[in-house]
Order: sequence, then C-alpha cells, then structure tokens
Amino acid sequence: MFKRLQTIRGWRADLAALLLGGLSAAALPPLHVIPVLLLAVPGLLALIGATPGTRAAARRGWWFGFGLNVLGLYWVTEAILVEAARFWWLVPFAVPALAAVLAVFVAAPAALARRADTGWRRAVVLAAAWTLSDIARQFILTGFPWNPWGSVWAIPGMAGDIFIQPAAFVGVHGLTLATLLLAATGTGSWRGRLMCVVALLAWAGFGALRLAGPPPVESDLTAVLVQGNVPQGQKWNQNLALSIFRRYLRLTHDGVATTHGPVVVVWPETAYPFLLDRDAPQRAAITQATDGATALIGSVRLDDHDRPRNALFAIQAGGAVTGVYDKWHLVPFGEYQPDWFPLPIQVVPGGGFAPGPGPRTLHLPGLPPVGPLICYEAIFGAELVDPADRPSWLVNITNDAWFGNSAGPRQHLAAARMRAVEEGLPLLRAANTGISAGFDAYGHEMARLGLGQTGTLEVPIPGELPPTVFARIGLWMPGALASTLLALGLLWRAPRHAEDELETN
Repeated sequence: MFKRLQTIRGWRADLAALLLGGLSAAALPPLHVIPVLLLAVPGLLALIGATPGTRAAARRGWWFGFGLNVLGLYWVTEAILVEAARFWWLVPFAVPALAAVLAVFVAAPAALARRADTGWRRAVVLAAAWTLSDIARQFILTGFPWNPWGSVWAIPGMAGDIFIQPAAFVGVHGLTLATLLLAATGTGSWRGRLMCVVALLAWAGFGALRLAGPPPVESDLTAVLVQGNVPQGQKWNQNLALSIFRRYLRLTHDGVATTHGPVVVVWPETAYPFLLDRDAPQRAAITQATDGATALIGSVRLDDHDRPRNALFAIQAGGAVTGVYDKWHLVPFGEYQPDWFPLPIQVVPGGGFAPGPGPRTLHLPGLPPVGPLICYEAIFGAELVDPADRPSWLVNITNDAWFGNSAGPRQHLAAARMRAVEEGLPLLRAANTGISAGFDAYGHEMARLGLGQTGTLEVPIPGELPPTVFARIGLWMPGALASTLLALGLLWRAPRHAEDELETN
C-alpha cells in the first residue's frame, strides 16, 4: 500500500492525504480505534516522500489535516444549529473553515519532514514538528488545542488508566510525540515492528507500575454534582428560568439528603443564568437546599465596567458569597468576537464576556483549596493552576448542551481526565447535560452521570498527589523533547548510498 502511495501524483495524492487524515480521526475519542494510525501516519510519510519539494509536502500535510479535523470536529455544527435562526448561513462553512485553519498546523510539520532524510529521520522530524505545532496551537489565535493525538489513549476503563500515566511527566503533548513515533515505526521492517512492540509494552508496564503505588488519602468530603439537563434552547428563556431554578434546588436537596458527612455542591456552568451576586433571596434558597453546605455555582456577573463575566460563585452559610472565579480562557465567537475577524457572528450580544485575570485557587472555609475551571479551560494543559498557590483538587463546571449527543462532550471529558493526570490532582466535573464525572489524581474515573440524564452524582473527593514533573515544568518538558528530536532528525544525515534499516515510507 505504501509503495503504491509513493507513485501517485497531483490531485490523486491530495485525495489520498485527505482520506488518510479522515481515517486517522477514528483514533480520537470516543472511538479510540488507535490501529488506524498504523495506516495513516506511514501513509502520510509515503506521500511526503514522493513529493518534489517542501511546498508539495506542505500541501499533502494540509489535506491530511483537513480530513482529520473535518471529521474530528464535525460536532461544531451542532452548536450552530442551536442558533440556526441567526447563523444558518454558517452551517456549510464553519467546520470546513475551522478545519482549514487547523490543517496549517499539519502542513508545517509535513514540509519540515520533507527536508529530512528518508527513513527514521523523516519519521522523527514529522513527530517532533507535529508536537511543537500542537503546542503552538495552544497559543496562536487565542488557542484551540482540541484533539491532540495524545488523547487517543484516554480510553474508558483500565486500559486508558494505564496508558495515560506518562502524561504526569510529559503531558498530553508528550503522548502525541510517542504516538506518532510508534505509528511511524509500527509498519516498517521487522526490527521497527519489534521496537514498536517493546516500546508499547514498556509504556504499559510503566503505567501499571505507577498505578500500583499508594493511592492518595481520601478526605471525608463528598461532592454532589448536579446535572440539571437543561436543553441549550431553554437555558436563557426567562419564562422557564424559575422552573429551571427550582429543578436545581430540588435535585440539590435530594442529593444532599442522601449523602452522609461533609458535602460540597457543584452546579454546572451558568446553571443560574442571571446575576447571582445581586440575588440574595435566590442565594438563600440555594443555602437552604444544600442544608448549609458550601455550593459552587456557575453563573454570570457584571464587572466594574458593566461587562459580563462567566463566573463560579462560592455560596456558604446565609447565602454569603465567599469566593468568585472568572473564566479567563474565553471561547472565540461563542463568548467574544476576536478583533481580527470581520464578520459579526458572536453569540453573546454587545461586547461579549470580559476575561478573568487567570488561574486562581479559592480558599473557602471548611473546604480544601480548590482550582476552578470553566468549560473550555479544561483543554489547556499547564494553564490550569496558579503555580504559587497549588490547589488540592480541581472542579470543572461546563455546559456541553451546545454539542448535543455527539463526539464533542466525550472529547471534552477525555481532555479533563488528562488534566487530572498532568497535575496529579483529582478533578470533579459538573456538566449541564453531561457527562458529569469524578476522576482521582491518576485520572481513574470514579463515577459518571451519562449524557442526557437528569440527577446528581455523589463522589468522595480523593486526595492529591505530590506535584508531578509536568506540574512543575509544564510545556517545557514536551517542548524540549520534541525540539531535541527535531534537531536530531534534521541534522543527522544518512551516510551516502546507505540503506535505512527502518522503512517508514
């Protein structure tokens, strides 16, 4: 197959790259068909090797990235359909346009790979450059690091628990680097395949060994995660606001009543859609429903300039607001419109939401220090925690109702799980329509409440681990590894007339 790919040219080669990129999307959550990468990555390398130069290689990479992201992000259309009356004209363009931009982050590694010698050097350059490109994707144009290939290992259950453990050292980007290297070598010579098997076994052995360590000490605190299951079309309907609020109060009361010991209640992102800090009677009603327990409530507020902020409020005895966290990684077009974009397509009217100052740890009476994450923020590894004030646990409130019953909420959940491993902190997630879940500091799922269900999830809050290597060093670790391999692959030239033992093309 790969030799055949080396013989095609022009639009046929572009089409092959597009199809291989689409095939590789099957490895992403929620499918996790990881073996498809053994076809997709060597296939891309074969197409790169057959090009006459870097420009053609970049084009092959672009088509590969376009196919990957069109299928990996198809669910974005679900969010547009929620506002179909206003944005119907975006339906045929939004996903292709987003995929076209993200494909540039694959085109650049493909072009660099073409400059390397064939064989293992080209495979190493592609893997290293792809990883650095993914890291850049976290910052360029406000950042959109969705679906890194390291997330393919966040398989539900024990297998995923094992394979995501190295993220504690190298983060999800380090897993992306390893994934590409394994996929590139897994279909080469018998030595390459043997190396791939040995590396995979060592990876699994490391993960199992880490999981066999002493578990974190559990606290006596239980989180009651409330999943109101409010359709997106109803969330901001003022005629339904009172009935929705009463639903949350009822679910909260019932969840707390069946839970023994100290409790903290968590409502999802914007569960209370009005100005909670100005609604003392409603805060008192929440306190009554929680039987005096602390409640972490997703709501909105106005700052000193009357700009809205997407916020989490800590409500304690008597309805007092004892802590506030403002979301700082805002969703482009969904929560604000970037200045560089000429068309008015933001969902929030006016100037959109104002960003908060950054990661923050809330110190609340009776609770371990908590690091809040609101929705989108959970995809930004190494940007969750105030390094000068490390929390004991993370709470992620989110509203994935925008994305319906699609891959989107499941991919978002996989990202949140990876953050728990990277930081060595338990993470509890309250989602409006699901999936609500609790993960310990190893990323092991303790419980979940599925998509489209209404109810509460009671999860004991486990203890944290000591700061991981990734928590201490952050993106410098995978960045340094990828940079070293990139330099090695580009500078180490093959001896003249020598044949590479590892065939990856």
